[in-house]
Amino acid sequence: MTLTAPQAPSVPRVVPPARPGGARRAWRTVSPYAYIAPFFTLFVAFGLFPLLYTAFVSLYRVELQAPGDMEWRGLGNYTVLLGDEYFWVSLRNTFTIGVLSTVPQLVMALGLAHLLNYRMRGRTFLRTAVLLPYATSVAAATLVFAQLFGRDFGLVNYALGLVGVDPVDWQNGTVASQIAVSTVVIWRWTGYNALIYLAGMQSIPDELYEAAAMDGASRWRQFFHVTLPGLRPTILFTVIVSTIGATQLFGEPLLLEGSVSGGISHQYQTLGLYMYEQGWGFFHLGRAAAVAWVMFLLIVVLVGLNALVARRRSRKGARR
Repeated sequence: MTLTAPQAPSVPRVVPPARPGGARRAWRTVSPYAYIAPFFTLFVAFGLFPLLYTAFVSLYRVELQAPGDMEWRGLGNYTVLLGDEYFWVSLRNTFTIGVLSTVPQLVMALGLAHLLNYRMRGRTFLRTAVLLPYATSVAAATLVFAQLFGRDFGLVNYALGLVGVDPVDWQNGTVASQIAVSTVVIWRWTGYNALIYLAGMQSIPDELYEAAAMDGASRWRQFFHVTLPGLRPTILFTVIVSTIGATQLFGEPLLLEGSVSGGISHQYQTLGLYMYEQGWGFFHLGRAAAVAWVMFLLIVVLVGLNALVARRRSRKGARR
């Protein structure tokens, strides 16, 4: 009888992967830049270049009749703007219309999203329906609201007359016309912001609501202590986007009465209308370019202030 030693188990041979060739390695390095190149190409062509060229034109005297004849003015266009009372009127109107349209819009959107977040019948239809005003053309919506806010035969004045209120001149009154313009903006953008808030609400974990309910918190307390803190980044995003949109407001005030001047006494002329009036009404392209850059700087300042306030609030919340 012979004894044989046990054989050691065979270890499979690991074949190292083949190294990619030089061309493949180069493509792996270059491919991420190739994928994002179309976006940055379009951004440079249609975003960055017009922005820089507008800054260049704002330093010259350029007329629409002869755009090739450019006369150096330096900061002269900006000096003229600061001395024009209608520039300050349009700036004030932009601020007031922005506040009148942004604050109610975001508050209504937040409440609407809170209702749509509950399980109810036909909620898919309702979520789609709130987006329909956003899909409506600006021209069509504004023309319809112009008829609704008509002084003599408008439906709004008719409804006010039923409760004993005298007819309001919505297109000539300062506050009334700004309310009319703000109403169009609110109607178009409330549903859009509501869906953004709804998406943010659905990302909040259900465990937070369950824990709050076990502690005896009512739905109102859950909304203020769970929903709102969870929506803080979303609210900051909507505030910034709404601020940018309010600063660039153009179509609604233009089509309310069809006047570039924003009414007889410029009572609802925004910076967008003022820029259009300077460039295509008075043919001062250089001055219109200066207005465009003032709007750009104003947007940067407002967005920076919003971000600063939101950061301070988040720091205070983290300390608590």
